[in-house]
Amino acid sequence: MPRLLALTFAAFTATAALSQELVDKGFVEGWNIMMDPALGNGCLIQTVYQDLSVVRLGYDALDNRGYFTVYNKAWGDIKPGEQYPIRFELDGKSFDATAIGFKQDRVPGATVFFTDRNFVTSIAHNKTMTVYNPEGEPVMAIDLKGTAKALEYARDCQNKKL
Repeated sequence: MPRLLALTFAAFTATAALSQELVDKGFVEGWNIMMDPALGNGCLIQTVYQDLSVVRLGYDALDNRGYFTVYNKAWGDIKPGEQYPIRFELDGKSFDATAIGFKQDRVPGATVFFTDRNFVTSIAHNKTMTVYNPEGEPVMAIDLKGTAKALEYARDCQNKKL
């Protein structure tokens, strides 16, 4: 089964946050480990899926929160700064959230922030994540294989061990 069946979801609150270069910290289980200077050197994991969606899961060190971000060239109707009510499921357990639209180098995407940074780890301990739009239609489903191991390295990065 392909790692991705994607079509939409998550982004940063400010487009400027996405314009700075990420710092490479390694590669684990199909995920790049990176540090984002725009988010207070918060560490993250990032991967690219078959449909060319870029997915990030990480920590915003400036605001002490976690986030999940996805962007894809095919999502032209997402507007920067606009809020989108979504629902996502982790192995069948449902959560309501608000995604914030953005564009990075003219590529649309969205981010969901979590005030409980441990929720990022909770995501990684599931097998799949499915995201639904306000109409209840699935817009993205990803295989989370390797995410837990990659996040261990992101936590080490965050704790300045990498």
